[in-house]
Amino acid sequence: MRVMILVKATVDSEAGTMPTTDMFEAMGKYNEELINAGILLAGEGLHPSSKGKRVAFDGSNRTVIDGPFANTSELVAGFWLWQVKDMAEAVEWVKRCPNPMPGPSEIEIRPVFEAADFGEALTPELAAQEDRMRERLADR
Repeated sequence: MRVMILVKATVDSEAGTMPTTDMFEAMGKYNEELINAGILLAGEGLHPSSKGKRVAFDGSNRTVIDGPFANTSELVAGFWLWQVKDMAEAVEWVKRCPNPMPGPSEIEIRPVFEAADFGEALTPELAAQEDRMRERLADR
């Protein structure tokens, strides 16, 4: 199963506080362990929401909202995409993660939808289209 690991933002990450050398070293070692275990598919840190934008949808209308965004605890400061056998394995790997922030922090684990999760709504034609798109992405 694929899971998205979301590193929740904090006041420090939203202020643009950069990681220390020690944090870079600890995260580098952790990421190497994930790679060696065949789990890591992707992962990046994100700039603070002050550098971001949101697009709000209401029918055919689109409204662009400039950051920063309120509710820091609801924002994402970084992510990983992992391939694991189950949620329990993902939890065990997250528990091994160095604290990604200088103070208290949270990491959220969310399963990624797979084709089988959509049932009959995903017709064979749509499934074939998905497969073609994934192949194109893999070739990049």
